[in-house]
Amino acid sequence: MIKSIDTPIADILKGIDNGTIQLPDFQRGWVWEDNRIRALIASISNAYPVGAAMFLDATGDNVHFKSRLFEGVDASHSSVSPKTLVLDGQQRTTSIYRSMYCKSAVKTMDSKKKPISRYYYLNIPLCLDTLTDRIDAVVSVPEDRVIRENIGRDIKLDLSTPEKEYEQHYFPLNIVFDPNSTMNWMFGYLNFHSHSQDIQSQWTNFWKEILSPMSQYQIPVIELGSDVPKEAVCQVFENVNQGGVSLTVFELVTATFAADNFELRKDWDSIWSELKNDKVMQYKNNQPAFTGTDFLTAITLLNNYKLWQAGKRGGVSCKKKDVLRLQYEEYKEHKDALIEGLNEAIKFIKEQCIYTSVDLPYTSQIIPLAVTFAIDKNLWFNAKNKAKLTQWYWCGVFGELYGGANETRYVTDVQGLAKWTQDDNDLPDTVQRSNFFASRLNQLTTRNSAAYKGVMALILKNHCKDFISGSEMDFASYVGEATDIHHIFPANYCEQQKIDIKRWNSVINKTPIYARTNRIIGGYAPTKYLSSIERNHGVDTADLNNYLKSHLIDIEAIRNDDFDTYFQNRANAIYDLIEKATGKTVAGRENNDTDLNDEVVTEEQEIFL
Repeated sequence: MIKSIDTPIADILKGIDNGTIQLPDFQRGWVWEDNRIRALIASISNAYPVGAAMFLDATGDNVHFKSRLFEGVDASHSSVSPKTLVLDGQQRTTSIYRSMYCKSAVKTMDSKKKPISRYYYLNIPLCLDTLTDRIDAVVSVPEDRVIRENIGRDIKLDLSTPEKEYEQHYFPLNIVFDPNSTMNWMFGYLNFHSHSQDIQSQWTNFWKEILSPMSQYQIPVIELGSDVPKEAVCQVFENVNQGGVSLTVFELVTATFAADNFELRKDWDSIWSELKNDKVMQYKNNQPAFTGTDFLTAITLLNNYKLWQAGKRGGVSCKKKDVLRLQYEEYKEHKDALIEGLNEAIKFIKEQCIYTSVDLPYTSQIIPLAVTFAIDKNLWFNAKNKAKLTQWYWCGVFGELYGGANETRYVTDVQGLAKWTQDDNDLPDTVQRSNFFASRLNQLTTRNSAAYKGVMALILKNHCKDFISGSEMDFASYVGEATDIHHIFPANYCEQQKIDIKRWNSVINKTPIYARTNRIIGGYAPTKYLSSIERNHGVDTADLNNYLKSHLIDIEAIRNDDFDTYFQNRANAIYDLIEKATGKTVAGRENNDTDLNDEVVTEEQEIFL
């Protein structure tokens, strides 16, 4: 059940303070800046709306989240079982609680994100001045309640004692919801000014127009009942928090597992500490190519496949709602098998000559690959089945089928691969749908495309050798020599010859080359840099020709600086590699003359680097 009701902010603040209103543990920390808090206070003092909040009834068993106290709440209340969880409105309610209810200074930040501590006050005369913008009447002061200027040498405002507050006409906001403290402050204020008629009149107006409305202020609250399912709660949270930092499925599941006293984050960190040692799994900036959410998706897929296989489930699914329904016991049951499947998947990927995460066509393909190995790794220790798995993989890459939302494809491929091992004619969906157009090759210019990365991996699988050392570019040399993708006909030379950039910058004119070899090649014509390699580095002509052939380079064409012939022949050689890998004909190759005007609709947009 969902209901909406206007709720006194005083009741909300009291609930926060005693621990009956808490936050779900997946909520982000409180991050509002000082000026934003002042603006919120100004709105409330004007009785302006500040937006609705969304609460969840936490008394039922349907939704089981670990909770935590609001920032600033006495830790002694941590044992209190919450009656309500705040799904939306955390930043606003925390700001109000810290500035207008707590007696300690507010830990916030300035406009430059520098941590500061502040108390908040209302300037009484300015609040009553109709010509003054209300936010100018809201003042924040440092923890010692003294504002200094001139590099701290001069005091601009001193509110360090009640008497100085009375003298300067500044009301402390952290007592506005404390009637006794407000009353005592009023008596002190009036006594300090000898009950002057002007001051009494001013206070009466301040109380009537500002303090009383603030103490009675209400906000609209949408409350989700305890009967609302967990996936709905999570979806609602995602919807209302789209303007903030994205909340991952992993964090939501972490919160539910925490209710079972299991620290999913800690467990994943332990798993990742092993996985991240492999270059396939982690980018140079320490960003994972395979995330905690990916791991949970794979676990869900494995679990539901096993249930389906056992006849306990009508179908297999691993959509977000399915992941959110994953139980801790299911996670625990399949975790080890999936880790083993991941390790087998990594080995398989390396066998395809994909050595780093940067060179990985699709990180998403790791999920069905790992689950496939987790279901029965021994099934793939068979040459015929291994060939099928390899064909499926490359069909996914060159069909460019794993670039979007893939949950349905994960399921169809995992099921399809298992069936394919039993029936040679029962092709997985990805193998059936895969189609690579000859004209697409001309459009591949950067690593933004999975197919681009796929071409480079296939060249490596072709046992390509370094132009100078003749070393095969296996994993050790690929990484150790800082191998990267470079132009065979150098960019500088092509520009001088006025060759169309769409041709010389395509994948057809690129290949893996050791960094130091690329420096020797420079921007010279092939005839010049090949002669230099032979003359200055002692490479025999016949050997060098063999090295070039391993990169699918036409010897006669490159030794005559014949770009057009070289370009067409290399394109045909790459088509051959793609056809061999996918087991499918490259569409349109018989009519393809590397026409750059052919348009192919793909899921990826190329960016020129």
